[in-house]
Amino acid sequence: MAMGWIMTIIVGAIAGFFANKIVYSSGQGFLTNLIVGVIGAVAGNFVFSFFGMGGTQAGAWIYSIIVATIGAVIVLWIYNAMAGKRA
Repeated sequence: MAMGWIMTIIVGAIAGFFANKIVYSSGQGFLTNLIVGVIGAVAGNFVFSFFGMGGTQAGAWIYSIIVATIGAVIVLWIYNAMAGKRA
């Protein structure tokens, strides 16, 4: 159980970093990258499961990072769309 949380934190931090680089072309800090990455992992798993593209596979770090990064990019795009409308 503890290993699952550690993997989630590591994958979330990496995915958040990649997503911030893709969307903003710069990182936003470790905590922000971690939060965006973990939320992105949840969103990515939901999107991939919705389209029938498999669930999580034990030990598949690269797959998890790719799914979490795609999810984090989607989360950042939605956030930017909502924040842009408020301003």
